[in-house]
Amino acid sequence: MDFLEYLDRPGVRTLTANGDTFWIYDPEHDLPPQRQMPFATLVTSDAYDTASNLDRPGVERLNLGLPKAEYLKLFPTPPDDVDHAALDVVMPHPVYAPQYWICVLSPSVGTLRELEPLVDAAYEFAVRKYRNHKER
Repeated sequence: MDFLEYLDRPGVRTLTANGDTFWIYDPEHDLPPQRQMPFATLVTSDAYDTASNLDRPGVERLNLGLPKAEYLKLFPTPPDDVDHAALDVVMPHPVYAPQYWICVLSPSVGTLRELEPLVDAAYEFAVRKYRNHKER
């Protein structure tokens, strides 16, 4: 299975814009725009930030929004010197690390396999947030 297909789960809407892809858990397609937060994104340019130098040919950044506990298993303390332009390295997101997002640039097949449990955690977190929103 292709890794991007691994992100397609029950209730997930996949949106694309300007070459970027966003995976949002919204099974009833009823979330208001301000609640439509992706649990994963794939960005291909420096349109949002320049820290990763995504304008290099063939470079893309996979981003995952994790529950705090999962993020802290990876990064219990903020790393000192993160090279946000390094390829195939799981690292804190250059902008959204304080919200417990991670990223990896041009991940290899092996790295993608290692990310599968984190995708599961990000998806389950999105499902929980949706259910909490619906219960209010």
